[in-house]
Amino acid sequence: MTKTTDIVALDEWYAIAVMADVGGNPIRTRLLGQDIIYGRGPNDRVSVHEVDASGRPGAALPTRERYNCLWTSLGAPRHEIFRLAEAEEKDRRVVVCGWIKMRTSGLRLVENFLDMAHFPYIHPNILGAEPHTEVPQYASEIRRDVDEVWATNCQFYQPQIVANGPGGMVQLTYRVPSPFVVMLYRVCPSSPDRLDVIMMFIQPIEEDLCRALPVMYLIDDRSSQIDLLNFEQVIFLQDRIIVENQRPLLLPLEPRSETPTRADLSSVVFRRWLKEKGLRFGTAEGGRDLV
Repeated sequence: MTKTTDIVALDEWYAIAVMADVGGNPIRTRLLGQDIIYGRGPNDRVSVHEVDASGRPGAALPTRERYNCLWTSLGAPRHEIFRLAEAEEKDRRVVVCGWIKMRTSGLRLVENFLDMAHFPYIHPNILGAEPHTEVPQYASEIRRDVDEVWATNCQFYQPQIVANGPGGMVQLTYRVPSPFVVMLYRVCPSSPDRLDVIMMFIQPIEEDLCRALPVMYLIDDRSSQIDLLNFEQVIFLQDRIIVENQRPLLLPLEPRSETPTRADLSSVVFRRWLKEKGLRFGTAEGGRDLV
C-alpha cells in the first residue's frame, strides 16, 4: 500500500515510538502506508522524516514529545495533542507497556477497547466473570465543544480490578480524543476520590495492520512494575485473539452493516463520529475490500 490520500487521517497526531527508545541510530517504521524514519541528531534533537522513493530521508514531519512517546503527523494537524490532567500529577505510577502489532484496522482496536460486553468471555476472572454478563445502561455522546467521544456512568463487575487487589463493581468512563487514541478512567480502588487512567495509542501502519501501545497513569504503591506490566499485557494478548478474527478486517461505518445491541452504544456513537469526520482510512466504506 502507498501513502493514504485521506486528509482526515493525515492531519491527525500519532504516537510512533517510546521516547526511551529514540536514540542516535535512525529507526524506520511505517505510518498510514508511508515509510518514515526517526532518531536523534545533533544537540540531541529528535526529528522524523518521510522516506522517499530512493529510500532516503525526505520531508521533515512535525514532532511532539508527550506521554512518554514521540508523536508525528503526515499532514497539518488543526489541533494539538489532547491534554490529560492526570499525567501532570507527580505521584502517579507511569507504566509504558510495550508495542503489540495486530492484523486489523486500528479502528477495530478502539472499538474493542470500548466494548464491555466481551469482558466475561475474553477476560474471565480478570475483567469479567459469568454470571455477571449484563452491561448496565450507560451514556455515550459526541462532545461537540472538544470533538471527542465520551461514555459515562459505565459500571461492570470485575473480579480483579488492579494487578494486586480484590475485585468488585467498578466505575468506568471512556474517552476517545482522536480516531486512533482511546482511554479509560477508572475509580482507583485504593483512593476512591481519584481516577486511574489507561490509554491506548495506535499507530496505523496500513489499513489492516497496526500496532498499539498501552500507557497507564496509576495510583498504586503496592504493585511491582513487572506485575503491572504482566497484568496489562495478559489482557491485551487476550484481546488480540478476538480482534484479529473479526470480519471484515476494516471497520464498517454504515449502521446496517452489523446489528448493535444496547451494550454497543459506544460503538454506534464512535462510528457515527468517524463518519461525520469523513475518515476513510481503516473503514470498510473507504478502504480496500478486506474480508
